[in-house]
Amino acid sequence: MRKHLLIPIITIISVFSIVLIGCSGAPEDTGNIKFTANGEDFVRQGFLSKDGWRIDFDHIYVVLADVTAYQTDPPYDAHSGSDIKSAVKVGLDGVNTVDLAEGNADAPPILVGNSTAAAGHYNAISWKMVKASSGAASGCSLVIIGNAAKDGKSIDFTIKIDREYAYSCGEFVGESRKGVVQKGGTADVEMTFHFDHIFGDSEIPLDDDLNLGAVGFDPFAVIAQNGVLDIDMTELKSKLSAEDYKILSETLTTLGHVGEGHCHCNGL
Repeated sequence: MRKHLLIPIITIISVFSIVLIGCSGAPEDTGNIKFTANGEDFVRQGFLSKDGWRIDFDHIYVVLADVTAYQTDPPYDAHSGSDIKSAVKVGLDGVNTVDLAEGNADAPPILVGNSTAAAGHYNAISWKMVKASSGAASGCSLVIIGNAAKDGKSIDFTIKIDREYAYSCGEFVGESRKGVVQKGGTADVEMTFHFDHIFGDSEIPLDDDLNLGAVGFDPFAVIAQNGVLDIDMTELKSKLSAEDYKILSETLTTLGHVGEGHCHCNGL
């Protein structure tokens, strides 16, 4: 009697196990994340520094690695300085050098890469700026190339940054919400770079915190020779005043943003 009952029971258990396996093995809802880097209008259209230099950029090479987007709950607070904690994250493979000045004055942010991602809101992002092993930014994490003009003077500049930085950021702050991945859809996650933090901005008061914390262009103009400045951090340390070099070093840690949202930065 028990043998006859055992066969149906085994059959039921087997069928139930297949159903469970089928459910656990089913693919989750996925979409796509588009990682972009944005130098904003300051880079694409040029601007006036806090000390009146008209600055236009030919190239701004930034070298990005370990780019990762996260779903965080509670939302990550960049001001805490803590690590980002998340059960769901998606990264971008490799080291990518992008030119933030690429394109015309109305060009969109630069595409760094795409990744398949689980559906949900990616409300935090981290990345590193690392030294390139080859190419236009070889040996540097950031290379700024352009022209500055004021009162009939013109200076072609190349500023090479060979320090490395790690940025941890919360949710994008701007006119639109970013990072919401829906099944089958594509969401944009942006790394924003604020170059007015280095040179300042004539359109805001000189005593604004941004301008007080910016070097401006005058200190660079003073050390240019015959209308040319081609310089790296080692030379800047020896040629800039101690105060200006300190300001520049501190400013580079504030370069990375998420729109207008702040990031926590560690030097590597």
